[in-house]
Amino acid sequence: MSEKPYRVLLYYQYVHIEDPAEFAAEHKEFCTELGLMGRILVASEGINGTVSGTIEQTDKYMEKMKNDPRFADMIFKIDEAEGHAFKKMKVRARPELVTLRLEDDVNPLEMTGRYLSPSEFREQMEKEDTVLLDARNDYEYDLGHFRGAVRPDIENFRDLPDWVRENKEMLDGKKIITYCTGGIRCEKFSGWLKKEGFEDVAQLHGGIVTYGKDPEVQGELWDGQLYVFDERIAVPVNQKEHVVVGKDYYTGEPCERYVNCANPACNKKILSSEENEHKYLRSCSHECRVHPNNRYIPEHGLTEEEVQERLKAIGEEYLQVK
Repeated sequence: MSEKPYRVLLYYQYVHIEDPAEFAAEHKEFCTELGLMGRILVASEGINGTVSGTIEQTDKYMEKMKNDPRFADMIFKIDEAEGHAFKKMKVRARPELVTLRLEDDVNPLEMTGRYLSPSEFREQMEKEDTVLLDARNDYEYDLGHFRGAVRPDIENFRDLPDWVRENKEMLDGKKIITYCTGGIRCEKFSGWLKKEGFEDVAQLHGGIVTYGKDPEVQGELWDGQLYVFDERIAVPVNQKEHVVVGKDYYTGEPCERYVNCANPACNKKILSSEENEHKYLRSCSHECRVHPNNRYIPEHGLTEEEVQERLKAIGEEYLQVK
């Protein structure tokens, strides 16, 4: 028996929800009673969530959702886990399920790119007239991506439309296929691409998660790991081979370990080995290393003299910002 005692459920559904705030409050109460942990966003356009719990808890949750006509055909992507993937249960009402902040919003139920199954997506990826566009943030791409995918230089999903407009010549006249973690961002983004006048737009149905679990493709042509927004941080995709694409922020060596910059005002995600995390005080720059609110220093009980020694070791002068 290889079944682990916990599961992580990833899901979304674009469907009208009359009162998102009321739904969110009631839904949080239900999830808390079940004993689930996770993060769920609710908007008038639908629901988007990731929750973790025991097999019994997640079964009850899926049964409850399937019994609601609004979510009867919702697809749950299921990962086995040894324990909870979250520390708390949060259910929040939001203006959007994914933050694009478009002046003229796109309804994926009315306009979206055509769906490609994992095998269709793999086939299309290898055609010459295709642009494979990653719809995720830069730090997600840096941990793992499809071979040959374009990396938009964006820190937030809402910046993607501006990036597309600035790089329109790269996409004009091409077959555009796009992908994201579970599919929800692509539903809206591919619709926006069509609205912008790009004619041949398709998306990976079910996202990278579905692609990695597909028995035929088995995650083929994916390199690195998949960034996920829970305590796991990274999960494997390619079942046939594992190619590390992540690079240590400090040395450029292969690395798949993410940490956040110790300066809370920065909080940048950086790939770092454990050794370099300590060597560079888990900070992305000298300014962050000497910032008065640097979290690494009190976490490890470093004295001012010890900080100076660390800085000297990497060739930096100790100039404490007051």
